[in-house]
Amino acid sequence: MAISEEPTTQDSNEESSEEEIKFHFFTYLVIFFTIYSVSLMIPITMFISYMGLFFIPHFLEITDFFSLFTEIESLLGLITFPLCLITWYLVRLFFIALLTRLFWRFTEKKSPSKSGIIPRNIPSKTLTYYHLRGFLMKYPKNFVMKGIFPWVANWFFNFVGSNIIGKGSTIEESGGSDKFVKVGKNCYIGVDSVLSSHLVEGIFGNVSYFQIKVGDNVTGAGKNLVGPGTEIHDNSCLLPLASSPKHNILKGNNYYFGIPIKKIFRKSISEYLQIDPRSIANDQEIRTYLEKINKELLEKKDFTNLVPKIENNEESIGADEPDFSIDFTTSSAISRVNLKFLIIYLPIFWLSGLLIGIFFYTYTSLVTNIFVFIFFLPIILLLMFFMFIIGCLIFSKLFLILINLIHKPKEGIFIAKIGDQDFEFWMLRKEVMKIVLWLVRNWPLPWVDVLVFKWFGIKMDFSSNLYDSWCDSEFVKIGRKVLVGQQSVVMSSMVVGKYLIIKRIIFDNYSVIGGHACIAPGTIVGQDSVVGALTTTTFNQFLEPGWVYLGTPSRKLKPNKYAEERKKKLVKKDVDEERKYEVEHDVNIDEDKKDLI
Repeated sequence: MAISEEPTTQDSNEESSEEEIKFHFFTYLVIFFTIYSVSLMIPITMFISYMGLFFIPHFLEITDFFSLFTEIESLLGLITFPLCLITWYLVRLFFIALLTRLFWRFTEKKSPSKSGIIPRNIPSKTLTYYHLRGFLMKYPKNFVMKGIFPWVANWFFNFVGSNIIGKGSTIEESGGSDKFVKVGKNCYIGVDSVLSSHLVEGIFGNVSYFQIKVGDNVTGAGKNLVGPGTEIHDNSCLLPLASSPKHNILKGNNYYFGIPIKKIFRKSISEYLQIDPRSIANDQEIRTYLEKINKELLEKKDFTNLVPKIENNEESIGADEPDFSIDFTTSSAISRVNLKFLIIYLPIFWLSGLLIGIFFYTYTSLVTNIFVFIFFLPIILLLMFFMFIIGCLIFSKLFLILINLIHKPKEGIFIAKIGDQDFEFWMLRKEVMKIVLWLVRNWPLPWVDVLVFKWFGIKMDFSSNLYDSWCDSEFVKIGRKVLVGQQSVVMSSMVVGKYLIIKRIIFDNYSVIGGHACIAPGTIVGQDSVVGALTTTTFNQFLEPGWVYLGTPSRKLKPNKYAEERKKKLVKKDVDEERKYEVEHDVNIDEDKKDLI
C-alpha cells in the first residue's frame, strides 16, 4: 500500500518547524478494516458451513433425545461444538496476526525500526512509519492481550516481529509493551505494567525511540513503568509501581522500588512488605479496626459481610525460607499452569454456545420473511452475545464452587511454584473467572461488571464504581459510595520474586482511590480516606479513616476536611475567647434513610 510522504526540502523544513503532525487517517482506516473484516470473514464462513451442513441436521433437528447420545453423527456434534468454537476464535486470531505481520513487514521494509531521536517538526519517512506502526498494533494487541487466551501474546509479538520475547516469559494485560522490546527467558511482567520504547517530548517535541532490553528471570510485580532505552539485567525484581525513566541500567540480582527507581537492599525487603507472619497476626491496629467493622455489621444483623479473623499464617512460609533469597522461578511456573487449565474452557464454551445455537436456530425457523430476519438481526446478535455471557457466568460459577470445595481459598504467603497447591488452585480460580470478566468488560454496558464481581463473591454494591480499573476477583470488600479511579490496580494477590501473597483488601465507605494507584494485598482503606493518584500502598498497610494519603509508598498527607461535612459534629470558633469547640447538629434527611449516613 502506497503512503504519501511530505517533501523534505530545506524550505519545507523551515516552514514546518512548529507544524502539527499530519496523520494519514485514510490509510489507518484501510488497514484497520482490512485486518478486522478479512480475519472475521473466514471463521464466520466456517461457522455457517459447520452449522448448516453438520450441527443443525445432525443435532438440533434430532427429535429423539436419546438419539443425541447414541447416533454417531449427533455424538460427534455434541463433542466437536466446543472445539469448533475455540478453533474459530484461534483461526481469527491467526489471521489477525498474519495480516498484522504483513503490514508490519511492509513498514519495516520502507523504514526499519532503530534506536534514536525522531524529530516531530520535520516531515520524514521515519516519522510517518513510526506513527503507522503505533496505530497498526492497537487493535491486534488488545484482541490478544485482553482476550480469553492471553498467553498467546508471546507467540503473537514474536510472529509479527514487533517484539522479541523469550521462552517461559509472561506479560500480563498492558496498555503498552507492544513494540521494540526485547524480553529474556522466564520473565514475569505484572498487570498493567508498561514497557514503553517511545516517549513524546511535548506537543512539538521529538520522539525518544530506543529499544528496551529485559534480561532473564526478571519479575515486575505490577503497574511498573519502564522508559525508552532502559536495560534490566538478569534476576531483577521490580516492586509495585517501580518506574524507570529513560536510559536507566539495572544491574540485576536485586529488588528495585520507587519513582524514580532505586535499589532496595535485601534486609529492607521484609520490612517493606511486613511479611513476617507474627506481625500480620498480631497487628493490633488492623485487628481493632476489623473488630469495629464486624461490631457494626452485627448491630445491623448483617452476617454475610463479616470479615474473617486474621489468623497466624506462619505455616504458609516454609521453615527453610528464612529470608528473601533471589530465586526467580515464578514466571515460568505461571506460564505452564496457564496452559494446563485450558481444558476448563471446553465445557464452559460448549454449554454456553449450545444456548445461543438453540436460540439462533429457533429464530431462523420461526422468522421466514427475509426482510424481517435482516431487520431484527442486530438485536438478535446482541441478545446472543448477552446469552453467551450469562451462560459463561453461570457455568463458571458452578466450576468455581466445585474448585473451592476441593481446595478452599485462603489468605497467606505461599511459594509460587508448580506443585504448591495454594499456588496452582489460585491460578485455576483466576483462569475460570477471567473469561467472564473479559466478556463483561467488553460488553457495551461495562457497569454490569459489578454483577459479576458480586457473583464471584466480592462484597460491593451499585453505589460504588470501578471505572476502567483492574481489580482482583476475590478477597476484596468494597463499601458504599467507593470510587476507584481509572487505570488503578487493586491486587488482593501479588507475585513478588518467588512468593505469592494473598490477603484481603477492604475499602470502607466513602473512600476514594485515585487514578493509576496501586493497591497491594492486605490494604485497608478507612472510611472517608483518599488515596492519591499514582500512589502505591504496601502489603498489609492500614490507612486511617479521614486522611489523604499520597506517595510511593503511601504516607499521610493531610486530613480529609471534605469528609467533615457529612458528620454530625461541627467545629465552632469563639473569636473573642480564641478557642474552638465541637457541637452536634441535626442531619436533615428522611427518618427511614438516616441509617445510610
